[in-house]
Amino acid sequence: MKHLLPSTALALVIGLGILPMSSNSFAANSWDKLQPDRDEVIASLNVVELLKRHHYSKPPLDDARSVIIYDSYLKLLDPSRSYFMASDIAEFDKWKTQFDDFLKSGDLNAGFTIYKRYLDRVKARLDFALAELNKGVDKIDFTTKETLLVDRKDAPWLKTTAELDDLWRKRVKDEVLRMKISGKESKQIQETLTKRYKNQLARLDQTRAEDIFQAYINTFAMSYDPHTNYLSPDNAENFDINMSLSLEGIGAVLQSDNDQVKVVRLVPAGPADKTKQVAPADKIIGVAQGNKEMVDVVGWRLDEVVKLIRGPKGTVVRLEVIPASNAPNDQTTKIVPITREAVKLEDQAVKKSVLNLKQDGKDYKLGVIEIPAFYLDFKAFRAGDPDYKSTTRDVKKLLTELQKDKVDGVVIDLRNNGGGSLQEATELTSLFIDKGPTVLVRNADGRVDVLEDENPGAFYKGPMALLVNRLSASASEIFAGAMQDYHRALIIGGQTFGKGTVQTIQPLNHGELKLTLAKFYRVSGQSTQHQGVLPDIDYPSIIDTKEIGESALPEAMPWDTIRAAIKPALDPFKPYITQLKSEHDVRTAKDAEFVFIRDKLALAQKLMSEKTVSLNEADRRAQHADIEAKQLVMENIRRKAKGEEPLKELKKEDEDALAAEPDKTKPEDDAYLSETGRILLDYLKLNTAVAKH
Repeated sequence: MKHLLPSTALALVIGLGILPMSSNSFAANSWDKLQPDRDEVIASLNVVELLKRHHYSKPPLDDARSVIIYDSYLKLLDPSRSYFMASDIAEFDKWKTQFDDFLKSGDLNAGFTIYKRYLDRVKARLDFALAELNKGVDKIDFTTKETLLVDRKDAPWLKTTAELDDLWRKRVKDEVLRMKISGKESKQIQETLTKRYKNQLARLDQTRAEDIFQAYINTFAMSYDPHTNYLSPDNAENFDINMSLSLEGIGAVLQSDNDQVKVVRLVPAGPADKTKQVAPADKIIGVAQGNKEMVDVVGWRLDEVVKLIRGPKGTVVRLEVIPASNAPNDQTTKIVPITREAVKLEDQAVKKSVLNLKQDGKDYKLGVIEIPAFYLDFKAFRAGDPDYKSTTRDVKKLLTELQKDKVDGVVIDLRNNGGGSLQEATELTSLFIDKGPTVLVRNADGRVDVLEDENPGAFYKGPMALLVNRLSASASEIFAGAMQDYHRALIIGGQTFGKGTVQTIQPLNHGELKLTLAKFYRVSGQSTQHQGVLPDIDYPSIIDTKEIGESALPEAMPWDTIRAAIKPALDPFKPYITQLKSEHDVRTAKDAEFVFIRDKLALAQKLMSEKTVSLNEADRRAQHADIEAKQLVMENIRRKAKGEEPLKELKKEDEDALAAEPDKTKPEDDAYLSETGRILLDYLKLNTAVAKH
């Protein structure tokens, strides 16, 4: 798409209004004189016009959207309400319903004014924190009975400097206590935190006008939906590198989470995934090159952390990680070395195994096909290579081998499959249905394109179950949705991710805009957006679905329906679902692995619901010991059921391994896979019994 509005934008630059400056006075800082330039003004106008014309839902840019932009901007800058004062918010509130007007006219001053005030407030807080540390870590009194409110997203804005000072005194005290309990000495704590705060101060001084523009315009873009983003020239380059895999990394999708960087998902068979030591919702607080000193990255921008992590193929990056499996107040970290490399197609290739189960006194063989991603070797395909690799071709080959082995049914494992080629999701569906629509794509103008399988006859007609989880996304959801709508397979596991939108990249005069222009729908007319695919039978989730998934993202587009592309057929599974669930519940009530996962999830949810933490060392250590004792009991119940020796204490490596689904040597050892096979066998038994009658 060509750049929009250059002449209009140039005309508007001349007539920009200047917003009144704050009455509050601050010492001169390096960022005081930062202002938007002509290119940024033109880019902002182009973004406004592109979203107006081409965004899927085309919501109006009006006062209601202005409020969303304003609230989102404050949340981006100060999510814990620990920097801005009530007086700042009162001053900014006069613009609450004016951001639509500012953006339409190319006036970026409000966004810059708020951001610069934020920088002033952050500097004041970091200066205060350093002053507290300079008094000496050993002089902090951990015997007093006081608490810190850690969940401050709905807390009132503080009114006075004294109130902010008290909050930050407690925050420093909390950081020191967390490090103390994790085993660090006073001198190390003093050095680490002093260095961290000084580094953050230095980074404030490096703020460019481009950083402010990126934050402000991206907040505006993301008010439409979380996958619509403005990419500055630097970030656009990073995005292109990620898409082409021309520079190697660790194979992880990361996002900012307050002052830390959180792992959203791992690329299957990527370097981080192969370690089995990194998991979704883990937090990265340090990055080191090879054997060099660990760099504390708390408070860094996401793009800066990504630059540190990325590097030449074959080199090692070490990450300091707070595992998601830790209790909320447990800051114990682990160091994970990862060798950077490109994700190879062959590493993501589908794999098969045979699941041997004994049920009702009989031996059964079930074929298992693990699909880590939906891939297609475009280069070989376009070159006319008859042996090009693709998910569908590989699955077809493995199905042929499994049928020769006379398996009683097939389980397709889509856990952690983040998607890939839409063409492959459609092609794979065609292996299991006679013919017909596979997915619907609705464009911004309301037109619905139907992708379909036009080849009559299913390649595999036998019994089938699909195993999914929260990290099964995008193309995985299209395939799983089709299998559910055609009643071709039992869907078992967890609610899928819920990304059901299509994005495109549009170049701007300055940076790029990634915008949502279409939405996926299942052949039943249901969207895969937000809700994802709901399994017929649920498993407890190892991942907190409130933290990861489309529904966890702000301004996520809603789930909805359009006209179905197929007539509802008789569902062969429906009459048996209640009984299948009942038999599953009875079986897993005694299964050590399922009991462990449910208990661990219940404990995590209880801990996450706590809004405050004690700043009393004795109380905090007692709580820490209590949590570890409960985790040890859960672990030993599991070990006893498996005939293993109980542990006397919870070893850190054992606890860390709980964050990720372990790399099993035999499919029978994977509790979720094994149970999925048993549910499929239950169905075959029930269905056969009815057929005999």
